Amino acid sequence: MIVIKCAKCKGKIFKYLKIGKGRILHCWKGRIVEDYSARNGNEVKCQCGNLVGIDEGKWIKMKRRSFIYSGTRTKG
Repeated sequence: MIVIKCAKCKGKIFKYLKIGKGRILHCWKGRIVEDYSARNGNEVKCQCGNLVGIDEGKWIKMKRRSFIYSGTRTKG
């Protein structure tokens, strides 16, 4: 389980079940455990207004350098 946070204000955006190694390019909606984000159409934003991703149906395409994350990843 990892916690994805805003790079600007350090506020929580998602609690996400990360499987495997590698960077986070997109977040599968089925693996999001808790969602703290603000939505505006298909834009996924932090509470401070920072754009962190675009909703593309089955997943959210994450915008590089607009988020940080911490926690442990599950091997898969």
